[in-house]
Amino acid sequence: MTSAQRRDAHGAAAVPRDAGEATPAAGQAATGQAAAGQAATGQAPSSQAVLESCPDALLVVVEDGTIRMVNAATERLFGYTRDELLGQDHRMLLAEGFRSGFQRLFFALRRDVDGGALPPVEAYGLRRDGSEFQGEITCSLVFPAARVVGTAPNPPADPDAGLCMAVLIRDTSHRLEADTELRAAMSLLTATLESTADGILVVSGKGQIAGVNNQFTSMWGIPRELLAARDDDAVLAFVLDQLVDPAQFIEKITALYADPDQESHDVLDFRDGRTFERYSRPQLVADEVVGRVWSFRDVTPARIAQDQINQAMADLAEQAAQLKDLAFKDPLTRLFNRQLFNDRLAGALQGPLGTAVDVLLLDLDDFKEVNDIHGHHAGDQMLIEVGRRLRACVRPDDVVARLGGDEFVVLLVGSLDAEAAAERIVEALKVPLRIDGTMLRPSLSLGLASISEDAVDASELLRRADVAMYAAKTAGKNRYLRFRPEMMAALVERTEMEAGLRLAVDSGQIAVHYQPILSARHGAVVKVEALARWERDGDLVPPQEFIPVAERSGLIMEIGTEVLLTGCTEMKSWLAEDPVRSLAVNVSGVQLQHGDFAELVLAVTESCGVDPRQLVLEVTESVFFDDDCHVIQQLAALRKAGVRVALDDFGTGYSSLGRLQDLPVDTLKIDQSFVSMIHTGAEKLPILTSMISMAHGLGLTVTAEGVETEQQAKYLLRLECDSLQGFLFSRPEPRPLLASAIGRSAAAFTALGGDRVSGNR
Repeated sequence: MTSAQRRDAHGAAAVPRDAGEATPAAGQAATGQAAAGQAATGQAPSSQAVLESCPDALLVVVEDGTIRMVNAATERLFGYTRDELLGQDHRMLLAEGFRSGFQRLFFALRRDVDGGALPPVEAYGLRRDGSEFQGEITCSLVFPAARVVGTAPNPPADPDAGLCMAVLIRDTSHRLEADTELRAAMSLLTATLESTADGILVVSGKGQIAGVNNQFTSMWGIPRELLAARDDDAVLAFVLDQLVDPAQFIEKITALYADPDQESHDVLDFRDGRTFERYSRPQLVADEVVGRVWSFRDVTPARIAQDQINQAMADLAEQAAQLKDLAFKDPLTRLFNRQLFNDRLAGALQGPLGTAVDVLLLDLDDFKEVNDIHGHHAGDQMLIEVGRRLRACVRPDDVVARLGGDEFVVLLVGSLDAEAAAERIVEALKVPLRIDGTMLRPSLSLGLASISEDAVDASELLRRADVAMYAAKTAGKNRYLRFRPEMMAALVERTEMEAGLRLAVDSGQIAVHYQPILSARHGAVVKVEALARWERDGDLVPPQEFIPVAERSGLIMEIGTEVLLTGCTEMKSWLAEDPVRSLAVNVSGVQLQHGDFAELVLAVTESCGVDPRQLVLEVTESVFFDDDCHVIQQLAALRKAGVRVALDDFGTGYSSLGRLQDLPVDTLKIDQSFVSMIHTGAEKLPILTSMISMAHGLGLTVTAEGVETEQQAKYLLRLECDSLQGFLFSRPEPRPLLASAIGRSAAAFTALGGDRVSGNR
């Protein structure tokens, strides 16, 4: 066996035998060591004779490892003379791998000075000729006086002599063949212990450290000198100082030593973030527990990987939940979305026969104006509040969904009174809400459709609710209506109207009529308004019926262009007679959205030979609240060219009088709903007074539309309203009848005493 193999088998230090395994020669060795002690202390020469006659090599080594005494057997065993050995380091007599063992044995003896000799240990000696041999070593402490036995009978006193160790070495080479298998097994065991990734700690039945592998010291970072000192308490303190929960460590040890047959497995957390798994099982010899083996495995990378996996799984689960939430929830209101509503509706229709299924479809009236005037943030807040109120109006299990925009739907299954729920919703949304300091009052149109005896699928039921909702909106808004079959006929009629309107536009069937506008200042008609008229099957279709259809279908662009072109063409000569005269044309917000609208208007006036300063474009106030200010830019360009702008239907929208100063307008047209408040002419109507006074204060002229009675006309003239328009003077007439209409209007104005009124201004 080479010295490297022996180091693998026995470790870097000599391994003590069990005390019960001491050889019969141990007693003789102890006697020789006692004689060595007597010789070292300068006792009788007979003791020297005993030492020289001892068959085993005997040395006395001081604490620094220097040889102070040898006997004749030492010379024979190692091949050195006595003079060559005295004063030399004892490690020259030990094979590589065993030279540090004596130092630990010395420390062990010093720790227990009353314990006598240590049990024999195995080591390999090194002869002078370089050959190695297997030996058995027994050590004990010697307490010399001031003399040390050397080569002379009476060597001189050594004042530096201190504590010494008597070392008895016996050649056991004759045992080599018998121990070959044992050494191989020990070598395999040691190699296994040192190659494993686990840290191994062996503790005796008395709780003392009996052995460790290199991985254990590396894992715990225990200094080797701390282990060499064999101070188990110091080692334990070093270990505990690294743990997050030292009490757990001690508690487990205490429990296992109270029940030596038990095995255990637990986890240790370190302050530096590492994690060890700790395993323990009893050490058995012939079925007797003689100690305990502890193994420690660093599972920090595995734990980190597992934590990462767990975190990744948690993140995936959260993302899956978010995706599921996004798939079925409206992100703004947190209500269900269209997909989930459709699934729930289909499921409800497949339920038991006789189960009531009701769909309540609603949208907010004029919601676009909230976004346009107060901003999308205010609109979002209103939608959130509407969703909250809807949820509060129905049962917890009822489905409330937002289909998109300002459209909501409620699904009631098994409800006893769907109309009561619809009524609650309408009343709940009538309550004003405050958003960013502004009080807003939501309004809705709601359609109710229920499953009936005729079999319908989900899409048909939803379509019926939509038809009912549109009917509610047409009936005046802010209400609910239950679906009736005749409503479907109205829908068909609207569809047919759109188709007929498209045909009318394509075939040039849209006509233009003109309504005179009286000027209080001039006492005459100086302005006419061009109005689109559609004659269908011999009857005129009211503008309030076909204009919304035109806007929804996009036909308003063609109709508006046709009215402008026809008006400028037909009124060119009348306008040319007096530069004070002007032509008013209604313009839809849809037209203003087109980027070339201003160029189109100016191109029409130029081609017709009409002065742009004689053209007035009438727009509703809602067109001014486009987010990108494109509409305002269009109108500003037209006003720069001389075209004037009138604000039509003023007072019916969301704007305030104070905002007029920011709008590019020249004239304010008071909506007929305010004019209709005048009955006798003796009323006090501060709102009319405020409108006219503020408009004049802003440099605007004022026109009152919808004037139908003399009382209304006189009341408005007293308020110094600039112009009057309405059936009192004339209905809209086609161009051939306009001259007589203008004459009748002037006569009606004169009958009011208009000249006198205007003269007083």
